[in-house]
Amino acid sequence: MLPIRDDQPRYSTPFVNYFLIVLNLLIFLFEATLDRRSLNALISQFGVIPAHLAAFLAGSPNFSLAAIAVPFLTSLFLHGSWMHVIGNMWFLYIFGDNVEDYLGHFKYLVFYLLTGVLAMSTHVIVNLYSTAPAVGASGAIAGVLGAYFVLYPSAKVLTWFYVVVVWIPAWIWLGIWFVGNFLSGTATALAVQKQNMGGVAFWAHVGGFISGALLVKVFGERRMRYPYAVE
Repeated sequence: MLPIRDDQPRYSTPFVNYFLIVLNLLIFLFEATLDRRSLNALISQFGVIPAHLAAFLAGSPNFSLAAIAVPFLTSLFLHGSWMHVIGNMWFLYIFGDNVEDYLGHFKYLVFYLLTGVLAMSTHVIVNLYSTAPAVGASGAIAGVLGAYFVLYPSAKVLTWFYVVVVWIPAWIWLGIWFVGNFLSGTATALAVQKQNMGGVAFWAHVGGFISGALLVKVFGERRMRYPYAVE
C-alpha cells in the first residue's frame, strides 16, 4: 500500500521538511562511500543499542551519559539501505509538508526531533537487552503520520494498492498503517531470542505515531497560517 500523493493543500513552503529530506539523503550518500567495517563502526557508535542503556542503568562504567543520550538523536539520520532511506523520505515528503504548515518551521523541527526520540525510547523499552543498533528516521516520520492523522483525517491519499490506484481517506490509510505496525511489533516482541534480533523497529513506529498524535495539538497551530495557497 504505497502512497503517491495527498490532496491536502498547504499555505507555506515546507523549508524544514525539504532540509530534513536533503540532510538524510546526504548522510546516506556519505554512508555509501564507507567500507563495511567503517560503516558498521559508524552505526554502532551513532545508532541506539538498547543493551548499552541497560548496562548504563546497571552502573557499568563503560558508557557515559553522553554516549547513551547522543545516539537517540544521531540515529534519526542514519539508514541501513537505499530502500530504507528512500522509503522514509518519500513518506516524509508526502505527509510532512502539511504538518510543518500547521506547526510552523521551528516548532515542526522540534516536534520532529522530539517524536523521533520518543519513538526510539519506545523501541528501547520493549527491547532493552537487544545488542542490534537501531537507526532510521522512521520513528520521527511516524510522529509526523500521527500528527497528520489528528489534523487531516478527512484528507485523501492516492494509493497504489497492488494493481490499482485509489484514493483512500487519510484516517483509514494511517489507521491501517498503525494497526499493521502494532500487530507486527507484537509478533516481534513474542519471538524467541528477540534480544539479538535486527529488522524493522515496529515499536518505534508505534511510539512515534502515538507521540505525534498526542503532541501536535500541544505544540499548537502557528499564527497567520492562510496568507496564500501553495500547490
